[in-house]
Amino acid sequence: MTRIALLLATIAGLAAPATAAAPKDGQTALAKATAGLVPGAPVRCISLSGITATEIIDGTAIIYRVGSRVYVNRPRSDAARLERRDILLTRNVGTQLCDADRVRLVDPGSRAVRSQIVLGDFVRYTRAAAS
Repeated sequence: MTRIALLLATIAGLAAPATAAAPKDGQTALAKATAGLVPGAPVRCISLSGITATEIIDGTAIIYRVGSRVYVNRPRSDAARLERRDILLTRNVGTQLCDADRVRLVDPGSRAVRSQIVLGDFVRYTRAAAS
């Protein structure tokens, strides 16, 4: 094996654990983002006009804030492609964002579409009742 090939193999080996760890890190970040909140029954759609903020959890989910409510969407496909820095591009016919809608992930630097995902159900999270 040449020195270059050996170097590339070593770099590839070092990168693999970081990629494998991404879902676990995403789960941890999602747990932190929803700390103190209790998941409710999933809904198929949320109002587009009500969305006040979005947060992408790397490789895991998208959090949509609709007023004081919080909805977590775990995409049906390609959730591993989610990156916090992405711009979410949706094209909707109606006034709602629904499960099975496609969302393009746009690189903020190049403005190029790098991938797309298919949304899943929206799970509403509410404050835990004080005991």
